[in-house]
Amino acid sequence: MREWEFLTDKNLGVLLPAPYLIDLQWFSDSEDEDAPGRTEQPTEHKLRRRREEEGQVPKSQELVGALVLFLPALILLFIAPIMFRTCVEMIRFFYTRILELDPLHDGLTWIVFLRYFAILSLPLLAVACFSAIVSNVIQTQGFIFTTKPLTPNFSRAIPRLGQFFKRIFSVDGIYNFGKSIVKMAIIAGVSFFLIRTEIKELLNLQKADVWIGFTSVAWIAIKMLLIASLLMLFLSIPDYLFQRWRFRERNKMTRYEIKEETKMYESDPQVQSRIRRRFQEMLRQNLATEVPKADVVITNPTHLAVALQYDQRFMPGPRVIAMGADELSARIREIAQEHEVPLVENKPLAWALYREVEVGDFIPEQHWTAVAMILKQVWQLNEERRGRMSA
Repeated sequence: MREWEFLTDKNLGVLLPAPYLIDLQWFSDSEDEDAPGRTEQPTEHKLRRRREEEGQVPKSQELVGALVLFLPALILLFIAPIMFRTCVEMIRFFYTRILELDPLHDGLTWIVFLRYFAILSLPLLAVACFSAIVSNVIQTQGFIFTTKPLTPNFSRAIPRLGQFFKRIFSVDGIYNFGKSIVKMAIIAGVSFFLIRTEIKELLNLQKADVWIGFTSVAWIAIKMLLIASLLMLFLSIPDYLFQRWRFRERNKMTRYEIKEETKMYESDPQVQSRIRRRFQEMLRQNLATEVPKADVVITNPTHLAVALQYDQRFMPGPRVIAMGADELSARIREIAQEHEVPLVENKPLAWALYREVEVGDFIPEQHWTAVAMILKQVWQLNEERRGRMSA
């Protein structure tokens, strides 16, 4: 007996034929995705690469289908009388000229037919296309153009029994099966309750004329279509949340992949230069000790802050002792207010100093006049304040 023909059941202590045992790998989504080592959440770099290069984004097809069904049905509710009159006009046109027109030799027949066909179909087609585009753009947060999903993959056309069972018993397979049951239940439930509500009217149609029967059945059908599509629209909300969760689960990464990705992006010279410049800027600026020494802080007023110190006895000119943008600017202003260092708003001067001067440097001569005027005003205010305090 070949050992692969039978497997031992540890609980029963007997030999069972291998075909009667269920391989638990059938319940995994694929051979690569959801592997045991993929325990880390995907990084933003991987998600961006999936989006830009492969066109993969979390998206609910239920939302697309529900909108494509609901909006055309809603438009149909309003333009149905116009469409009906157009149909009557088209039938009257062809029946009154049935002996005059020859479809095989007369081009007028096709021109008239295409005209009526466009009048009847174009409004609904336009609304359906608009619904499909809007529902996709909302979910993908913009337009995505990539040809990779269109690349033919003939390996998927080869039937594989193992892969077939994996897809059926995977999380997505079980979820889609349950979702299909819910959709059928919605359509069947809406149809049952509407027909049950209108059963007396439907039974009386056998005594009514053609017009009343047509309008009654059409009204029931349009109500059925609107209610079912609206319920499908509500169903698409949890489906979209599920698709977002599954998208992140399928794109989970191993710790090794995260380390390799970090190394790859950190080796980018631009990223390294930006990190090094930021680190040096933080090292040079001990804000808590330097800002209180400043005579004035020139602001943008919110984006930039430049702290200046000037001692006429020991310095050849004003010196920048702290400088920063955004978060650093807010921190400099906060420390300056705590230590009663004057804040002066001067956007041109703040931008000029931020671009041309480094921390620890003296300001260039072309800015001495503007800075001197600011320092003069600050010193006068300080003198007046000391005078009031001494009085």
